[in-house]
Amino acid sequence: MGCPYKAIADDTRRKILEFLSQGETAAGEIAGKFEISKPAISNHLKILKEADIVSERKVRQNRLYSLNGEKIENMKYYLESLTENERSSMRAQ
Repeated sequence: MGCPYKAIADDTRRKILEFLSQGETAAGEIAGKFEISKPAISNHLKILKEADIVSERKVRQNRLYSLNGEKIENMKYYLESLTENERSSMRAQ
């Protein structure tokens, strides 16, 4: 499984996540929003899937992608805990 924080380090992948925040979307529709090749988008989606940030399901010939909300919430919780620790140490000074 890939590192979710590395997966979101790329601008294109963050834009894909923003697009998927609107709901489940077909791969072709995602690719249509970008000015890069379909294989490049496919690779970005693969990285997001390996990081478990995005889920894929097949419906006939289509691949539909959606956000893995639980994984994103865990990432959010972790990042918020880091800033909370920082705030606590600043208050102690």
